[in-house]
Amino acid sequence: MRRQTKLTNISKDVKEAVYERDDGCCVLCGRPGLPNAHYIPRSQGGLGIERNIVTLCLECHSKYDQSAERKFIRQILKAYLQSKYDDWDESKLVYNKYYNI
Repeated sequence: MRRQTKLTNISKDVKEAVYERDDGCCVLCGRPGLPNAHYIPRSQGGLGIERNIVTLCLECHSKYDQSAERKFIRQILKAYLQSKYDDWDESKLVYNKYYNI
């Protein structure tokens, strides 16, 4: 497994922590959801860390991944994550082969 692939995967521990942080509910609509949505997508090097993962229901996850609403949804997710972490920094959520050790 490539290093980047490993770092962008979401571990069981991260899923459990995010599920607890989000009370097992979609952060967009409040329905039950799964902690498997990357704020910054894996395809763009988004790391599988708590600060980059949110709980979304299947419908909201699909909208986030595939709709014209993506930009708007991303703003909501960014505000949510910033509210959870005082030192949240989007630049630290992306794989960088020189800095992610």
